[in-house]
Amino acid sequence: MKNNDINGHYSRIESSTKVKGEIMSEGDFRIDGTLEGSIKTKGKVVVGKEGSVKGAVSCSSADVEGKINGNLFVSQTLNLRSTSLIDGDVVIGKLIVESGATFNATCSMNKEGKKADFKVVKKPDDTHEKTA
Repeated sequence: MKNNDINGHYSRIESSTKVKGEIMSEGDFRIDGTLEGSIKTKGKVVVGKEGSVKGAVSCSSADVEGKINGNLFVSQTLNLRSTSLIDGDVVIGKLIVESGATFNATCSMNKEGKKADFKVVKKPDDTHEKTA
């Protein structure tokens, strides 16, 4: 059993579920629904065919069949399946791309093995005074 698995199962966002906010986890995570926000885990992130992430992702490895729109930091291997769609800034250790994947990203290799350190910046609310 992997160190990040809990009884061999992923923490999971089901296909009928939409989550807004920040997720922090020690284990592996699977997204088949929608996440608007960020996820930071020491484990693996799997985005299923119907899964969608709009925000930052930080993990040790990722396997993507669905959509990610935002910053993506993968310290080890990012595996893009043929149905995946990536838009954003990507920092990875290794990249595997299947034919058919859409990869609209600024990509750099993380040769030093650095860990991601991103902050979630909230949008100002409508009552915030706007200046020129």
